Amino acid sequence: MRRGTSTGIRRVVRAQALLLPVAALAGVAVAGAGAGLAVAYGVLVALAVSAVLAWREQQSIGHPEWDQHRLLKVFIRVGIERLVLLLALLSLGLGVLKLAPLPLLLGLGLAQFAWLAIATGRDGR
Repeated sequence: MRRGTSTGIRRVVRAQALLLPVAALAGVAVAGAGAGLAVAYGVLVALAVSAVLAWREQQSIGHPEWDQHRLLKVFIRVGIERLVLLLALLSLGLGVLKLAPLPLLLGLGLAQFAWLAIATGRDGR
């Protein structure tokens, strides 16, 4: 894969990053500043989890010598890393920051639709 080539995972990260201010403004417009912050945090959680996957993908692309066993270990490890990060950030947002649960989870779910859009849309080739 050429350097600078955009993968589906990187396109998802970009879509989620672009969604962040839009979702925050929509949350503020519909339900106020607290809801806007919670929606933005939910999108940010999804963005962080996707960014970990993009980082590990980039790391794997940089090592073409890795065999399928090494890549399987990376795949399993990144799944665990993403789950731990998701749980930690959700615990932080809901427990420590006391953000409203429904807007936070709506933001998280909305950001996950970027995966669906990339999977069903054209890939630009």
